[in-house]
Amino acid sequence: MTETNSKRPVRHLLGLSGGKDSSALAIYLRDRIPEMEYFFADTGAELPETLEFVDLLEDYLGKPIVRLNAKKSFEFYLQLNGNFLPTAKTRWCTSELKIRPFEEYVGSDTAITYVAIRADEQHRQGYLSTKPNISARYPFIEDGITRDMVEDILNSSGLGMPKYYEWRSRSGCYFCFFQRKDEWVKLARKYPALFDKAREYEQFHRDAGRQHTWSQGENLDDMLARADEILANAKIQQDKEDRKPKKKLFDEYSNHGDDEACLVCFL
Repeated sequence: MTETNSKRPVRHLLGLSGGKDSSALAIYLRDRIPEMEYFFADTGAELPETLEFVDLLEDYLGKPIVRLNAKKSFEFYLQLNGNFLPTAKTRWCTSELKIRPFEEYVGSDTAITYVAIRADEQHRQGYLSTKPNISARYPFIEDGITRDMVEDILNSSGLGMPKYYEWRSRSGCYFCFFQRKDEWVKLARKYPALFDKAREYEQFHRDAGRQHTWSQGENLDDMLARADEILANAKIQQDKEDRKPKKKLFDEYSNHGDDEACLVCFL
């Protein structure tokens, strides 16, 4: 193992989001880098399926997945940021709940962080720390691992895909502003209490005379009022994607393209 000038070993770190790519990377590297440390930055706003999958993954890896943010969750930083909700342009949730805890966890140690960007998405960039003691490696790019191969890794392990993929396209907080409108509708039907909580956050802004909405251009109440229309249009969109699997299509019911999303949250 490489050592620093102070004779302290280099730390090998892999951050898990609960998404398919980082989970598959953890499985892929388990026996290749036995000294790997795994961590999960719990925002306090995770989907139940995400927490369940992280627990299953911990059992499979055979070593602890360190939970960060044990004492500071979304609510803490929401108050710290004047009760202004995060947006795609002001992603304080990512910096405060993902990046800061990670850098504090590393401290001054020399570390290599392993990023789960696949070989078929090399144009994307994950979180790169500006701290000189932290460097990054991209094993899936190095070894030519693509999306289909990621799914094979998960299925071969016996874990399979996280269950939220049955109704949601990515991991992340239940109120994430990057989720599609049809996913908001599905959240309301599957986890009405979580949807109501997200609505309360949004209503607070409306009561204060602010125009903020979780989903671009439409508040949650109006979205729910046309839930059937949103789901129908999403079905049409999915049928198009199924006929043209190599082409990514984004309609009015998608908030943002994948390239804009916070990869530190979604990989």
